[in-house]
Amino acid sequence: MLKESWSLVEEHQDKVAGYFYARLFLSHPDLRDLFPVHMDVQRTRLLNAIVTAVQTLEDPEQFDDYLRALGRDHRKFHVIPEHYEVVGGALIESMRAFAGEQWGVEYDQAWADAYAVIAAKMLAGADADQNPPYWYGEVVAHERRSHDIAVFTVLPLQPLEYRAGQYLSLEATKYQPRLWRTYSPANAPRRDNTLEFHVRALGAGWVSSALVRRLQVGDMIKLAAPMGTMTLDRRSTRDAVFVAGGTGLAPVKSLLEELTRYNRTRWVHVFFGARTREDLYDLADLNRLAARYPWLSVVTACSDDPTFPGEQGNISDVVARYGPWNEHDFFVCGSGVMVKASLTKLAELQVPSIRIKYDSFSD
Repeated sequence: MLKESWSLVEEHQDKVAGYFYARLFLSHPDLRDLFPVHMDVQRTRLLNAIVTAVQTLEDPEQFDDYLRALGRDHRKFHVIPEHYEVVGGALIESMRAFAGEQWGVEYDQAWADAYAVIAAKMLAGADADQNPPYWYGEVVAHERRSHDIAVFTVLPLQPLEYRAGQYLSLEATKYQPRLWRTYSPANAPRRDNTLEFHVRALGAGWVSSALVRRLQVGDMIKLAAPMGTMTLDRRSTRDAVFVAGGTGLAPVKSLLEELTRYNRTRWVHVFFGARTREDLYDLADLNRLAARYPWLSVVTACSDDPTFPGEQGNISDVVARYGPWNEHDFFVCGSGVMVKASLTKLAELQVPSIRIKYDSFSD
């Protein structure tokens, strides 16, 4: 019934999103302060997230952990229980407004029931979290590695617990308030509590551009609760393959750092791909790790640099030239296009999906 009703408004998504936010802000003007000044990206993000969740969660119970984590994450927006009810009402009213005469009471009820389950799980996750809604962190180092890539280090003012391979939402408060984007630390948890981030300025990306081109040592940023499940299983004895595209190397380095603390038996292969050699921005450090740990090997590739002496082509195709890989654990991180191509290639190579963990990102 949810999917059937969505088909009535699907071709009017942009108008539904516009109506949704207009309704939200007109009925509750105070909610406008929770959203960024620039609404071009945000305009459809929340609506699409809700619709996608409701459409795909045919059994919301099995998504309990994910929804609870999402609820904890939303604390950074200063969301309170009353907001959930307001958003749910605006969502249903927006779809009803564009569905026409075919929209019926049964559709109202179906969406209200599904949304209620999701909201309840998220609220439970938020209520159970004893951490602050976000942490303040000071930028203690910032280095440009190329014209559009920066590596910077943040020191949270309070200890922030996370696992290698997870990601956090960042807000560059001074430059783009109330705009959050997710980034993975490039290091495992350390005694000094510092977090290193690798960021590429993506097109006109508001947050990534600020972090690369404007962020300075001494600036304060906000860090939200860690999320994600691309973590190591210490019980696994299988050899591992890490496939990284561009700044997708960050979580891979985090996982490698954790492995250096205990691994003695697993061979680890890293495939690091980029368009040009300039985009292999952290290769020197990666090679130092490989020289120090005999269980680690590194293969690099460029897809658009004919003079590069290493492998040529997309990193997913390069991985296929090695192997066989059907007995390995895989970790894949990069752009959405890169991750999709890698998952398709691994399926062709008969790598069981249960052994693949991945993280795709964009601005």
